[in-house]
Amino acid sequence: MSLEPIIRRHSRPLEPIPTAAEPVLRTLDGVRAVMFDIYGTLLISASGDIAASQEAAKGLAFTAALAAVGMRFDGDAEAGVQLLLGQIAADHQQARQAGIEYPEVDIIQLWRRTLARMVKDGLAVGIAGAVAEGSADACGLPDADLRRLACEYEMRVNPVWPMPQARQCLEKLHAAGLPLGVISNAQFLTIDLWRLLLQADSGGFEFDQQLQYYSYQHGRAKPGLELYERAAEGLAGRGIRADEVVYVGNDMLNDILPAGVIGFRTALFAGDARSLRRREDDPRVAGVVPDLVITDLSDLPECIR
Repeated sequence: MSLEPIIRRHSRPLEPIPTAAEPVLRTLDGVRAVMFDIYGTLLISASGDIAASQEAAKGLAFTAALAAVGMRFDGDAEAGVQLLLGQIAADHQQARQAGIEYPEVDIIQLWRRTLARMVKDGLAVGIAGAVAEGSADACGLPDADLRRLACEYEMRVNPVWPMPQARQCLEKLHAAGLPLGVISNAQFLTIDLWRLLLQADSGGFEFDQQLQYYSYQHGRAKPGLELYERAAEGLAGRGIRADEVVYVGNDMLNDILPAGVIGFRTALFAGDARSLRRREDDPRVAGVVPDLVITDLSDLPECIR
């Protein structure tokens, strides 16, 4: 099932908000691969991170998303949002108790459980009577509709648009023969988002299929090291050392710190005030200095040999 119609319907041009950051540009020799964050780096995002967007969720988006897949919600919209957020919090707590410091959720399963709870409480009516009334373990929607629902909701609460020069930057790096990859806190719809909005299918660049690491696939999120370790292993399998990799992200804690711990060289993207996260009051990033600070993605290829 293609999410393209939903993405196109909700996508509107956004412009980055300038920051006061001073660029730090230099030539980095010996770079053999470049890895990117997605939200707040290649895509303008009001939250800078798909997980953070949940905190700003609106009741109107909740009921509108349900309506888009043929479900009526008869309760308080804000209470419905809190029910979804409660499922996320419960999953996080369970994962932390299992020893996962920075867990990631499966948004499809969260929606499934949220809808089942709503149906059980008599708050939701499903399409064509498909919902099993009073059932606590069935929400009445197949996976395809749950994917649509999750996309409808996310596109409403966290609108995104390509960062200026994002595609051109990727094209130049690809033309230079550098493998390109992704390390991102993300859900299943993120892949559809960047492919569509960055016009990946029209050619000019590509993210290597074997160098894409998304938090939802592994149940681990940044700033944990799991995704970075997996990426380093994948690159090492190609004979590329960690210090031959540049990682580009907008968050000192989620991006620059763990990438540096792994041994990647780092570039802080500081081109949008919405998503720039310097974390100056966080002791975890005290003394952490990125190799580059870029305010325009067009500067990145010029810094890489």
